[in-house]
Amino acid sequence: MQAFAQLLDSLAFESARNAKLRLIEAYLRAAPDPDRGWALAALTGGLDFPAAKPALLRGFGQDKIGPELFALSYDYVGDLAETLALIWETDPSAGPPPSLAEVVETLQRATKTQTPAILKRWLDVLDSTGRWALLKLLTGALRVGVSARLAKQAAANIGSQPVDAVEEMWHGLSPPYLPLFDWLLNGAPRPQTNAGGAFLPAMLANPIDRSELDALDPAHFRAEWKWDGIRVQIAASGDVKRLYSRAGEDISGSFPDIVEAIDFEGTFDGELLVRREEAVAPFNDLQQRLNRKSVTAKMLKEHPAHVRLYDVLFLEGQDLRALSFDERRIRLEAWMALKPRQRFDLSPLVPFRDWTHLAEMREEARHDSVEGLMLKRGDSAYLAGRPRGPWFKWKRDPMLADCVLMYAQRGHGKRSSFYSDFTFGCWRAASSEGAEDKRELAPVGKAYFGFTDEELRWLDKWVRDHTTNRFGPVREVTQELVLEVAFDGIARSSRHKSGVALRFPRISRIRTDKPAAEADTVDNLLRLLP
Repeated sequence: MQAFAQLLDSLAFESARNAKLRLIEAYLRAAPDPDRGWALAALTGGLDFPAAKPALLRGFGQDKIGPELFALSYDYVGDLAETLALIWETDPSAGPPPSLAEVVETLQRATKTQTPAILKRWLDVLDSTGRWALLKLLTGALRVGVSARLAKQAAANIGSQPVDAVEEMWHGLSPPYLPLFDWLLNGAPRPQTNAGGAFLPAMLANPIDRSELDALDPAHFRAEWKWDGIRVQIAASGDVKRLYSRAGEDISGSFPDIVEAIDFEGTFDGELLVRREEAVAPFNDLQQRLNRKSVTAKMLKEHPAHVRLYDVLFLEGQDLRALSFDERRIRLEAWMALKPRQRFDLSPLVPFRDWTHLAEMREEARHDSVEGLMLKRGDSAYLAGRPRGPWFKWKRDPMLADCVLMYAQRGHGKRSSFYSDFTFGCWRAASSEGAEDKRELAPVGKAYFGFTDEELRWLDKWVRDHTTNRFGPVREVTQELVLEVAFDGIARSSRHKSGVALRFPRISRIRTDKPAAEADTVDNLLRLLP
């Protein structure tokens, strides 16, 4: 456990991608089985401990130093694991620290009633860094700047293998990945990939703007609408029917209506949407379905899921990724023409004469289900990762609104010392009695990115200097700072007091030049609705 703790600690203080890779590689080479496999599972989000939830850990802290002092400490530190690790004390007589494998395997067997005593004993024997790592492991929120893809890349590197080979077999493996490490380090046979039922690494596009298009020959490219949903992969082989996110997360449980409609074998690339009466619903409707472990009959009826297909990777026992986009498209269109397929349709190509013609169509496509265009070379093979040149995404320009900062909260990880999560609002008529002709701010969104490090420091100081009230970790501030907020779409929402929900809001500019009274109104936002 201590070696894993040192790895997490080192990763948290390292910002360079290649340096992070070297740290993970060194750990995976040196750590014994099954510790390194459990570490890889933790770094890729593959561990869950249902009996050890944040509420239990908060209770430990409250019992240790009292609810009020713990709340103040948590507010000051900004991170639950770090707070509890600092207030706990090591007991030298409690015994040796556990290994990572002991921690994982013990918690997988432990009941809910056994877990608290086990955790307290481990907190006693570990030092502060070990406690912090243990608590991060339990909550699943490592926040050390390592993506699942980066961790898999490190594993591939120790065996001098391409990361795509690891990606392709990933869903046929389970922690602690002993066959994987035997193949990478000991010359054992390559594990089975189950191609056709397993996730195949996705091909990603690079952003492009109008000024860059003139260097490209439009005759070489095919255009499609960029639908405002989430990228998914449908993989079916034999009895295996799965729906994956772009990152390879199995989301089949959240979309049983899609899984039930899979009556074919193959692997397809597409966009997950909510569709009603032949029309694509706003992204906010799809958001009601995301990240749900169980879906009610009412949810299935009111938010019917749909996949718009735009590529085929594996069909009729054949891997098609080496074929050109044009060839894959012909295969996909022919397959779709065989029969109607419930909950699946084909994303149409967008014919265009030249870049000017395409730009005009892009400007006209302001309806909420389209967020821009995809450009794909007709001769491009399906290459995992983000190769430069074959595919581009040309997103439409974001919408903008001037909003007033209302509340702020500390961030997590490296931002735990800064107020970096901001809630902002727009003006509307006051709702209280006797408040005719008066206005109030209604929250319209939250954002925690879009600003530079220098702007973050400025915002943090401004929040501290202009706090008017506190609600636990949240600070209310004077209603005078205007933020220009960029967002990709807008939809009505009964869950928000303002009645609207913004799609991907981020802070575009700090408007110290603009009085708060001149910020936008909720009515202005409603006019942007399609």
